[in-house]
Amino acid sequence: MTTFWDTHYATPRADPRANVRLTEVAADLAPGTALDLGSGACGDTLWLARRGWRVTAADVSGVAIARLAGLSRELGLGDRVTAERHDLAETFPAGCFDLVSAHYLHTPFALPRARVLRRAAHALSPGGRLLVVDHGSVAPWSWDQEARFASAAEVARSLELDAGEWAVERADALSRRATGPGGQVADVVDHLLLIRRTQRPSEEN
Repeated sequence: MTTFWDTHYATPRADPRANVRLTEVAADLAPGTALDLGSGACGDTLWLARRGWRVTAADVSGVAIARLAGLSRELGLGDRVTAERHDLAETFPAGCFDLVSAHYLHTPFALPRARVLRRAAHALSPGGRLLVVDHGSVAPWSWDQEARFASAAEVARSLELDAGEWAVERADALSRRATGPGGQVADVVDHLLLIRRTQRPSEEN
């Protein structure tokens, strides 16, 4: 698995860009602590750090993590970015976060997604948000043309979170125009789930 993702990220992107759903959701949030799960090409981490967030970035690819660490230093963001290699099936970053972002956490390898995302929800500080953005349709350049993706509501149910401690703020299917690695253009669907950790009953007054 690690070799697959190291190969995938072996060729750097000249201008890593943030995912559009992250910029839409987080643009108006006050900067705090963030966790970028599956940080990959690192556009989301750098976008958050530029906006004042202190970001822990986690990815299974050592190549991607090394590149992010180098880029953040070059851009003067080294004090805001902590890059850590994690196989999320085995380990998870420590800490509490105001925002956890998990974009397109799909893989051709076994991954206990519900367990990982449940752990992400538990890593939120009170008032913090978990943003999960999944593919909702198969792009022409996808490696798996037979894939079927759960809806945002189905993902939310799979996490089995206590409604007294977490609230679903959004569970949407959104269309956008996407460009593939070979320059192909197609309309695709994103499934967006936004969960907020509310104060625990013992803390409410």
